[in-house]
Amino acid sequence: MTAPHKTLCPYCGVGCGLEVVPQSRNPEASPETQRWQTRGDRAHPSSQGMVCVKGATVAESIDQDRLLYPMLRESLDAPFERVSWDVALDAITHRIREVIDTLGPDGVCMYGSGQFQTEDYYVAQKLIKGCLGTNNFDANSRLCMSSAVSGYLQSLGSDGPPCCYADLDLTDCAFLIGTNTAECHPIVFNRLRKHHKRNPHIKLIVVDPRCTETAQVADLHLAIRPGTDITLLNGIGHLLLTWGALDRGFIDQSTQGFQDYREVLRHYAPSIVAERCGIPETDLETAARTWAESQNVLSLWSMGLNQSSEGTAKVCSLINLHLLTGQIGKPGAGPFSLTGQPNAMGGREAGGLAHILPGYRLVKNPQHRQDIEQFWGLPEGRISPTRGLTVGEMIPALEHDQVGLLWIAATNPAVSLPDLNRTKAALQRSPFTVYQDAYYPTETAAYAHLLLPAAQWGEKTGTMTNSERTVTLCQAFRPPVGEARADWEIFAEVGRRLGFAEQFRFATSAEVHREFVQITQGRPCDMTGISHENLATRPIQWPCPSQGNPDTSPDKHNKRLYTDHRFHYPDGRARFMAYHEKGLAEPVDDRYPFVLTTGRLYGHWHTQTRTGRIAKIQKMHPQPFLEMHPRDAERLQLADQDWVEVKSARGMARLPLLVTKNICPGTLFVPMHWGALWAESAECNALTHPSACPISLQPELKACAVQVVPLSSSVQLDTLEKLGEAPPQRAAMVQRDPVESSRP
Repeated sequence: MTAPHKTLCPYCGVGCGLEVVPQSRNPEASPETQRWQTRGDRAHPSSQGMVCVKGATVAESIDQDRLLYPMLRESLDAPFERVSWDVALDAITHRIREVIDTLGPDGVCMYGSGQFQTEDYYVAQKLIKGCLGTNNFDANSRLCMSSAVSGYLQSLGSDGPPCCYADLDLTDCAFLIGTNTAECHPIVFNRLRKHHKRNPHIKLIVVDPRCTETAQVADLHLAIRPGTDITLLNGIGHLLLTWGALDRGFIDQSTQGFQDYREVLRHYAPSIVAERCGIPETDLETAARTWAESQNVLSLWSMGLNQSSEGTAKVCSLINLHLLTGQIGKPGAGPFSLTGQPNAMGGREAGGLAHILPGYRLVKNPQHRQDIEQFWGLPEGRISPTRGLTVGEMIPALEHDQVGLLWIAATNPAVSLPDLNRTKAALQRSPFTVYQDAYYPTETAAYAHLLLPAAQWGEKTGTMTNSERTVTLCQAFRPPVGEARADWEIFAEVGRRLGFAEQFRFATSAEVHREFVQITQGRPCDMTGISHENLATRPIQWPCPSQGNPDTSPDKHNKRLYTDHRFHYPDGRARFMAYHEKGLAEPVDDRYPFVLTTGRLYGHWHTQTRTGRIAKIQKMHPQPFLEMHPRDAERLQLADQDWVEVKSARGMARLPLLVTKNICPGTLFVPMHWGALWAESAECNALTHPSACPISLQPELKACAVQVVPLSSSVQLDTLEKLGEAPPQRAAMVQRDPVESSRP
């Protein structure tokens, strides 16, 4: 029997190991026609054989609605025509040269994805930031994890979650804030929940305005008002300080800034905090007492903290509690960011955001730039000292005709970006957009001039890094469909055609990885002891330097950072970063009296590009909805399943109502997954605003002010009828054969 192919689930940042096996036992079946099944890999140290519905069904989407060939059109009003790769690549290189001549290097922008493998990320950085000399590369990690990056940098001196999944089995207090882990990171939650059930003394505290599946099993659910996270965290800190429940030795020997933090905490008395957060004072005290009395406190967070105009401040305020009590660098304890995408960590390692360079280096650091220039064989000064445009800044740059070429790969900004009507109008203005993806149609394809077919999960070999810094080799088990190519191969070929043959002499992804890990030598994310060859036997966690013989045996997997209480600042001390809360960027008012929050559902992934094509998941989540508390529904004379129009200052959505006590009065929830291809007028980001954290530049996707208007019965009937039809954009794109005409 053929051995199963080892790979990684391509969805969330948990990084579950998968085994892929053929459905047919017919030895004559070709890889192109073979159907595949996935199952959990029991040998994978991170997931231990567990898998959720997304990982279990992922193979069902691999042949659905694939983009097979390069497609080009003269304008957005014209039909696509099939072209050869030579024509497509010549079009890109010609356009890049033209843009550099007219607008300079910063007229080129690339927007990538946490769906990239690390090899894809690395080659893209070498092309855009190195050879072209612009830092205008950003990724959709900007929308999910950039506040975690900046929070770790400010507090600890470097990016990189300090914990590992073994801590889920060792903690006696799990403090979950801004994360619906049960639905969004289910395998992490399953492991934590098993530990919680087996040990009655273990406490689970969940902070969330919604009573999610995560909160329903908590020992304490703090249903705070949206935007009051810093107040809550400072209130807990105030009580810990008042009770003397702090680690004075750790504070004196391993931190700076304690006195400033103490002064901030003075303003957060329990009565004030309870009133602002909308929770009982006794619950606040219970949370603080539990933290104080626990030996090992593990905090977990995700988008609920990160997606905020105060995202960095929220992350730092949580880390402050760990520094106050010495709860870091030991088993079962520490601040643990749950990464949103499968390789958001690998992107951070490879420099895949507009302000960073490979190996956890910073664009603004002259020595870091020089190190990379020398390594890449580029002249001094080639890498720009200026931070590149984030994806949020690319929108106004398009509006002001400052972008001559926009290259989007493996992401769907025509659904996922905030202030979506403005985003679409900006995309419409782009003079030349390259869209590189595995699927067609997608919402963003409607704004592209050139479509490039990308090999996806299972069709290319490369590495990904999960939330606990474990690197897994994702092995290809079938050839790419049609003429699809790996992302890194496309980037490298463009680099060669632009005259950088020496920089892109890669023949395999293993060669790309071999070069990349050299650039991490001596850095916090040192991976010089990791290669495709040794990853073929088992996943490996970094740091893993090559000096000596790196120990990658199973019992050495669970590496924690900062076990010596030395941090990545020159003096080795972590920093208390003291913040007062400023509140929501868009507070409610008489016209828009509700706070709308957004999030994921268990079965779906992001904008449904993959999960929308899987029948089982479509049956689980057939349509979007709006959650509202019964008190608000009664006041508006609304009932469950009534259709409503939700309006913000920027746009509207029409949704059926789900009346539930699982959400706080005054707060609404809508899932983020439905774009124009999957439902009519149901885009949550038509409502959200682009205000962002000033440090991480991550937008506040979790909160905007809205009003709710009942729909008349005639409008409700019309909307219900449309549910049985493909939305107009999807119907038009599907009915037109994208390859019916061709050009050599």
